[in-house]
Amino acid sequence: MSFRDLRDFTEMMRALGYPRLISMENFHTPNFTLVSEVLFWLVKRYEPQTDIPPDVETEQDRVFFIKAVAQFMATKAHIKLNTKKLYQADGYAVKELLKITSVLYGAMNTKGVEQVDLSEEDSSKFKFDLGSKIADLKAARQLASEITSKGASMYDLLGKEVELREARTESIARPLEINEAEKVMKIAINCVMEQVQKTKDMLNNVALDEASLEAKIEKRKLELERSQKRLQTLQSVRPAFMDEYEKIEEQLQKQYNSYLEKFRNLTYLEQLLDDHRRTEQEMFEEAANMLRLMQNRLKEEEQLLLKGATNDDSDVEIRDDDGSDSEMQDRQTRKQHTGTGTLLQGRAGIRIVGTMQGGDTEED
Repeated sequence: MSFRDLRDFTEMMRALGYPRLISMENFHTPNFTLVSEVLFWLVKRYEPQTDIPPDVETEQDRVFFIKAVAQFMATKAHIKLNTKKLYQADGYAVKELLKITSVLYGAMNTKGVEQVDLSEEDSSKFKFDLGSKIADLKAARQLASEITSKGASMYDLLGKEVELREARTESIARPLEINEAEKVMKIAINCVMEQVQKTKDMLNNVALDEASLEAKIEKRKLELERSQKRLQTLQSVRPAFMDEYEKIEEQLQKQYNSYLEKFRNLTYLEQLLDDHRRTEQEMFEEAANMLRLMQNRLKEEEQLLLKGATNDDSDVEIRDDDGSDSEMQDRQTRKQHTGTGTLLQGRAGIRIVGTMQGGDTEED
């Protein structure tokens, strides 16, 4: 849909005298009600005597309405409409509506009607004149078809004129017999009398049918009155189970209130449990961090102790340089044992707290 098509459509509808104001925003979304009203108005404007049902409440009614309008415009105005686009009732339907409005707008311009806002009287007068012209056109088409058929039958009869002329001449030359004429007249009179008798019998049957229908109507009225009285009595009487129903309803209300209270308590307890679990998780993470820090500190102390032990060994070797090699080995072995013992004692005095989870690195 283009802006130009929508603008032309609104201006043409305004010039044709459509009573409702059509905005350019009406076709941004599907609007089948407006499209059906416009189609019905255009069809009536083209031919007021047309009979198209305007019901569009159900899907089946809408499909039937679109098909009827498309068939009417195709047969009467030779305008081919796309039923699918019309059923969409959005911007694409404007192009299909523009086909009909352009024809009516062109006819109005050729007739010399100015493009102004027509009053109600002028628009009704224009509709009447257009309808009369369409009726005359319809009558002319019917007469043309009748003339064609009569001419064909006359041509066939004229072709048989040679044979019919002889038979006509013979029948005219034959003398008229009174007895045969009287017999034929009696037969015709009897046929007419039989038809009159049949008509009288039908009238009598109509009277009997009318009487029977009136009797049935009276009977139905009496049944309706009895049913209404019975309905009133049933509405005024209180059912026997209403007391039990009200008691059960009160119990149900109490049960529902207790259910709501328990549900609220359960929800509150679940929230507290989640908070407690979250707090424990935070404590576990904090303890794991503390354990990791302690492990790092112990490694640093071990490294410092090992460095101190190596420094002491080098000092002893420098002092006792004059001693034998066996004595130096004994001293080194003794110092290593003492250093290891002090490390074990230091480690035994420290309490290590942790979990079964592994550390971040392979050394941990």
